Amino acid sequence: MKINIMAVGKIKEDYINAGIKEFLKRLKPYTEVNVIEVDDERIPPNASGAQIEKVKEKEGERLLKNVPKNSYVIVLDVKGKPMTSEGLAKSIQNLQLQGYSNITFIIGGALGLSQKVLDTGDYILSFSHMTFTHQMIRLILLEQLYRAFKIIKGEPYHK
Repeated sequence: MKINIMAVGKIKEDYINAGIKEFLKRLKPYTEVNVIEVDDERIPPNASGAQIEKVKEKEGERLLKNVPKNSYVIVLDVKGKPMTSEGLAKSIQNLQLQGYSNITFIIGGALGLSQKVLDTGDYILSFSHMTFTHQMIRLILLEQLYRAFKIIKGEPYHK
C-alpha cells in the first residue's frame, strides 16, 4: 500500500516538522508515504468571496494534477464524515482487499478546498467538527495512519 498526502503550502513550524518526520519514520515498516506539497496562493487582503473561490480553485488545480491515477482519494474537510481510528484501519484494509494499491489524502490550504476537489474525492473525511490549521492536520493525519497500521497488524500502540 502506498499513501500519498497532497497538501497546500509548506510547514514552517519546527515542532510540526519534527512530529511529521517522526511519524514518517515510524510508518516506514508498514507503508510507503509520499508527501506532496503544492504552492499556496497569495490571499488578497480583505478578499471578496469571488477572490477566495479563485484562490481555492487555483490551489485545487495544483492538487488534482498530482493525484496518481487509480488512487482512492480521501479529501479532508470539516464537513466530511467522521471516522474512528479503528474505522480508518478497517477502511485501509478494505481498500487493499478491493485491489487499491494507492490511497491519496488531500489537505487544503488556509481557505479550504474548491468544490471541484471535494467532488473528486471518493470519501470526504472529517477529523473533527473543530477547525485545525492545515499544517497541524498533516501531523494528525500521519499519527492516525500510524495508529491504523498498528491496529491492522495487531501491535500495541492503540488504546
